[in-house]
Amino acid sequence: EGEHRRRDIQVTGHSARGVAAAVKIDPMAIGKKAYEQVCITCHQPDGKGLPGTYPPLAGSEWVNGSEERVIRIVIYGLKGVVHVKGNEFNAAAMPVIGKVTGSGYNWSDEKIAAVLTYVRASFGNTASAITPEQVTAIHTKEGDRKEWSEEELQKIH
Repeated sequence: EGEHRRRDIQVTGHSARGVAAAVKIDPMAIGKKAYEQVCITCHQPDGKGLPGTYPPLAGSEWVNGSEERVIRIVIYGLKGVVHVKGNEFNAAAMPVIGKVTGSGYNWSDEKIAAVLTYVRASFGNTASAITPEQVTAIHTKEGDRKEWSEEELQKIH
């Protein structure tokens, strides 16, 4: 009796037996969808941005560099001049994406981790994934604040 095998068929997050089953989420799929809904407008389908206006994500030292910095940029936004790949961008600000005052998006830490994981593994980038726990840790540490500046971010490693 104890030897028989039980097979549950997963359907919309529940097993065939009616018991809730853990649904694995793919951060790359969620991140790609989020990128295509919001980020693509400025950073473009190829991640190359628009010269002089929107900085590239492809090959960006910000995207491929410090996790601490890139997480802050997406949660809180970036205002003022920023230099990417030797070029200056100051025509547009990176909007506030996280769940903080002034955000037009109010994305969860999980969604921010997913979009960062997607961007850091796309457009020729090969940086490590970002976990929701990393985003939550920075969100908790920084609290509710205004956009970052390049100068402030350069002090973070």
